[in-house]
Amino acid sequence: MQKSYFKFYWGGTLLEMLPSRALFLPKTKELFICDIHLGKAEYFQKNGIPLTNNSDEKNFERIKILVKKYSPVKLVILGDLFHSKYSISKTLQKKVEDLPELLKTNVELVIGNHDAGCKIKNIKIFDIKKTKDITFSHEPINLSNNKILNICGHYHPKLYLKNNGDKLSFRCFAMDIKKNTLYLPAFGDLTGGYPCKKSFKKWAIISEKEIIEI
Repeated sequence: MQKSYFKFYWGGTLLEMLPSRALFLPKTKELFICDIHLGKAEYFQKNGIPLTNNSDEKNFERIKILVKKYSPVKLVILGDLFHSKYSISKTLQKKVEDLPELLKTNVELVIGNHDAGCKIKNIKIFDIKKTKDITFSHEPINLSNNKILNICGHYHPKLYLKNNGDKLSFRCFAMDIKKNTLYLPAFGDLTGGYPCKKSFKKWAIISEKEIIEI
């Protein structure tokens, strides 16, 4: 069944998985995305691999559309905002630092492995974030308390579906039920992905407007 979003409850918290590769918490009006990898094209160009430079602009535009639609009080990026500290131009740094003013909302970053050494202003930075029932991180955390949900990025989950002999790849939300870990899809346009384990529960993003439970 195709939907414009999927509701997911953890305890008393409602989570909405969006086909725009984001997670929204209506109660607190927080919007979560991860793995944007800004500056990735420039990083590859410096290493002799030709890539176009328009992916960052598309990512910024998609963020603006999301924020305008959901009006969150806070945008939280669960790591890998940047691809590398060596790919941050002055122009890119200014665009990121201007995001809170441009979006008219607070912006926070849970630091990711690719963000190491990146210095930016106007954005609060955390190692992890916690609520009573949920721990937010970039990489998955092995939690001893099975009543706590870990929401993270880093994995870039994808799944494959066969259709008339063709093998199609889709980004997805993926839930490791055994470890209470919900992986968010990579938000960035210029990101690869890793196949989900068969044991994971999955929600495939088949378009910017549709998501389907597998």
